[in-house]
Amino acid sequence: MPDLATNILLSVAVFAGAFVSSLAGFAFSAVAGAILLRIFQPMEAVPLMMACSIGVPPICGRCAGTFSGKAVCFLVVGGALGIPVAIYLLQNADTHILRVGFGIIVALYAGYMPFRRTLARGTATTSRRLTALIGFGGGQVGGLTAMPGAIPTIWCDMRGLPKSDQRGLVQPFIAIMQVLALALLLERQSLSPKLVIDLAISLPALFAGSVLGIVAFRNIDEVGFRRTILVLLLISGASLALA
Repeated sequence: MPDLATNILLSVAVFAGAFVSSLAGFAFSAVAGAILLRIFQPMEAVPLMMACSIGVPPICGRCAGTFSGKAVCFLVVGGALGIPVAIYLLQNADTHILRVGFGIIVALYAGYMPFRRTLARGTATTSRRLTALIGFGGGQVGGLTAMPGAIPTIWCDMRGLPKSDQRGLVQPFIAIMQVLALALLLERQSLSPKLVIDLAISLPALFAGSVLGIVAFRNIDEVGFRRTILVLLLISGASLALA
């Protein structure tokens, strides 16, 4: 594929992923990966998606989410323990089956929840052990699929958290998990030298998509936000199940 066409597709993928991620707080890899994994090899596309998803929260700032430091800390501790497990599974298990199985579960959840009665609005306060366990699951899934936000997002949705509380938990967790995963890849010298070039090309689209996503977030109500989350979970699950 000519370089110009590749760069255009790269920018479109990053813009779409940044828009969705800044609106919903997750799903950058699910959206951008639909294009990037078709034009790049996985070892080039996945680190690029990780790097770009790290860039979304700083662009968005704290204006779009209610940050809960303690809850995020316990999520991160659990996730940091889950990532090495994911690396072990990558080396010793059939990860295709794991990804497909997880994708089916996520898609079924997203398909079922619209038919369930309206959830009571919850709060960000919960058991520290449960929070760490959710983070552990997110770290495992993130290491296997580059989608660490899926399990925390489902957890927030099940508790009926307001959109600001949900973003304040999930988006920082995703960014930190991606940093840890990139650090592991760097330590193992598994990063492509082309990553810096691709990231530089992506920056304008990353910034534009993030800013427009924040505008959409500020103008969407709680019902619309939850519907958006469920649609994105359905897309994320289907993309894994059909991979």
